[in-house]
This record gives sequence, structure tokens and C-alpha cells, in this order.
Amino acid sequence: MNDIIVRVEGRAGRITLNRPHALNAMTYAMCLAIKEVLKCWVNCPDVDLILIDAIGERAFCAGGDVADMYHRAPNDRTVFGRKFWRDEYRMNAAISDYPKPIVSFLHGFVMGGGVGIGCHGSHRIVGESSQIAMPECAIGLVPDVGGSYLLAQGPGRTGEYLGITGQRMNATDAILIGFADIFIAQSDWPEIKGALCREGQLTAIEAATSPPPMASQITPQQDSIDQHFSQSTLVDVMNSLENKKSDFTNHCLKLMSRNSPLSMACTLALIGQQRRSQDLRQGLSLEYRFVSRALDSADFMEGIRSLIIDKDNQPNWSHAAPNEIEDIEIEALLAPLGTDELTWDDRPHY
Repeated sequence: MNDIIVRVEGRAGRITLNRPHALNAMTYAMCLAIKEVLKCWVNCPDVDLILIDAIGERAFCAGGDVADMYHRAPNDRTVFGRKFWRDEYRMNAAISDYPKPIVSFLHGFVMGGGVGIGCHGSHRIVGESSQIAMPECAIGLVPDVGGSYLLAQGPGRTGEYLGITGQRMNATDAILIGFADIFIAQSDWPEIKGALCREGQLTAIEAATSPPPMASQITPQQDSIDQHFSQSTLVDVMNSLENKKSDFTNHCLKLMSRNSPLSMACTLALIGQQRRSQDLRQGLSLEYRFVSRALDSADFMEGIRSLIIDKDNQPNWSHAAPNEIEDIEIEALLAPLGTDELTWDDRPHY
């Protein structure tokens, strides 16, 4: 079975993720396939638009296949991980830059690497089952694949809130925050996809768009989010939450208790830098600095072990609490990589 199905159907280039048994978690081979076919189709006169979807009911893509990194020998793990992320981030940027419409159908779980594939295109469609999140702090990483850039675009301090807690967004909130554009009832998706392929035009999307039927989970909490997550350090965020007990603050503290303190502290710094720069490629470069070091330091290996390999949900993080983290540790993980910086020399020539 092919993990990714690539073909031209009518006037559309189609990319379908096909690992439903693994919630369509993206492998390195899948990343390279997407990257190469986008280059192939950019100047193809028979392809008017790109359509990205996935097989299986549960997920569009629940993330990257990080378990593969864990099982590699340490030296190979470092080389492979950096190569994987370098090509993945370049692919994420290529989707954002693409000169033809890219339409993604984001059903079920859309997390981590799935956000990188599905949430940088021009037309991002969500439905009733969509659950979008950046839960990387739970495995000792930071929101990556351009997720820090998307989070920084959200209203108020929703970026910090979602990045630090890993809270999931429903379709309404995904549109509100900027991870999606359009709600279409999932029962209409097959017809919409067919029309896109036949016509190579976006008319069918425009005709089927409707307001999401589910209520926002974020809007009612916006004032509280801005109050607590506008703090400059993770310690201050925690203190703010602990000093004003409510159902909302208790929920936030529960979610955060599962996450790596070091990852949350770096996420706060990363989103702050992205809010100032407002540049996807710069955000990807900052993310790459962290992840390329996470293979040798930080909490990444322990997070994978606890959540994915042993599934004991008992991680032994490098810091037991936020007040143990020194500013110099955060700065070191986000510092320039010198000659190893992520570059864009292979940027497709559109």
C-alpha cells in the first residue's frame, strides 16, 4: 500500500495521504513526495489547482512519524532528524508560496506535521469532525512546521494559549485563529472534490461555504486568555493562572501539567519573536534551531518514550517546574546555528 497517492485527476493535481492505520502520520518519504510533486506541477499546463486530502475517518494527519527517529541509533537519529525537518520545513514554505490554489480538506485530527501540510495553502477547508492542534510541548518539542507563525497571527494571546496548552480547535476556532478558511459540511466534500477536478476552478467551494454550526470554545474565554497568557515568562503565566482559580484556569493548568516546562518556556519565547517578525520563513528557521538541538538536548526523546513508545504518560522532564529554567537555556535552544542554519537555496523557481 502506498503511504501517499499522487495523481492528476481532470484539472487537479491530487495528493492523498494513505496511512489511516497510523492516523496518516507523515514519514520522510511522504514529505519528499509532496515536495517533488509540487515542483513538477507548478509549470504543468494540465494542472490548475492542487487538492490535498486523506484516507480514513479519524485523521487528516495527526503529526510526523517521530517514533521512527526514536528507534534510530543516536548518531543516525541526529543526522536523519535534521534532514527530515529541513526538507519538511522547506515543503511547508513551498505550500505557502505556491502560485496555484492549494485546497486542503482537513477532517478529524490535524496536528503537528498535519498542520504543516494542510494549513499553509490558499483554501483550507474544515468540517464537523475537524480537530486542529499544536500539541508538541507534550513530547518535548515546540509548535513547528510553521505553527508558531500561525499561532502568532491569532487574536490577542490565543497563540500563546494554544501553543503552551496544546488545546484543540474545532472548525469555528480554527477559522477564527487562522488555521483554516472555510467550513463546508463533510457530506458535501465528495461533490466539491469532483467539481474541483472537473473544472479546475474554485466556484464549487464558494457556493458550498457556510458558517460553522459549532460554537467557538475560545471567544467566550478571550478576556481570560489575554489576561493570563500575556505574561512575559512561563513562571508568570503559571502564577497568573494559579492566582485566579476558575474552570478555565484549572483546565489550562491540567493541560500544562502534562507538558515539558522547557518546551513551554521556549514556545512562549518563539511565539513572541514570531509576533514581531510576521514572517513564515523566519518562523520556520527559528523552529529549526530548536528541533535540531532537541535531538541531543531538551526533552524530545523522553517525550516520545513516555507518550508514544511506552505510553506510560510519566515523562521525566529535564525541569520539574518552570522556575527551574534559566533564561540562558531558552536563548541557547533558539540561538543561531551558524553554518547549520536552515536555508532556502532550494526554493522552487516559480
